[in-house]
Amino acid sequence: MAREFMLQLAFLILTLSILYVVHNLRKRPPQLRFRNRTRDNHQSNRHLVQGSRLLARARSISQRPQTMAHARNAIIEADQALSLSPRDPAAHILKALALDLMGHRTAALRSMDSALSTPHVKSLSAAEHVDALVKRAELKLAVNRRRRVDSAVEDLVEAVRLSEGRNTAALCSLGECYEWKEMKEKAKEAFQRALDLEPESVKAHNGLDRLGP
Repeated sequence: MAREFMLQLAFLILTLSILYVVHNLRKRPPQLRFRNRTRDNHQSNRHLVQGSRLLARARSISQRPQTMAHARNAIIEADQALSLSPRDPAAHILKALALDLMGHRTAALRSMDSALSTPHVKSLSAAEHVDALVKRAELKLAVNRRRRVDSAVEDLVEAVRLSEGRNTAALCSLGECYEWKEMKEKAKEAFQRALDLEPESVKAHNGLDRLGP
């Protein structure tokens, strides 16, 4: 859980920094519009930073009422960022993570779908794209594993491709999906590739143990 939180937090911070650069490198419109747009981008980034802090705080608190309150406030910050920058995938991702923490996985999945839709996804780096695909696959399985496992596999296969097979989380989740689909050899291959990348991966070890020789 702690490792997942750190990965998600690092993902959010990296997304914010990359997107700030992307926004400021875009072709400038007329001067007045550029000034307004710069102000909006600055305000949007400020909401995203505050929302990320609230989400981190929500995950660090054991009392559920406080966790829920911070998560709700993170969603408010994400919505304010989206009102200023509707195409910013970082805001959709922040909202998805907060909704997921509150247990609203269907709504979280919709937000993640928005982050990965065209043209939003074009603003993501390859690494950010991979992390978002892995998270969306996780949400699909949480919402309805039986109906969405094939769709989750598509996301995870794409995540493995984009990461050139170097993302342990994607490989382990893909292994679990293949295991649920009773595709034993493919599941073992995915878990073994994850183990080769991260020899201490508990999820990969457990997956191989379940599948047996």
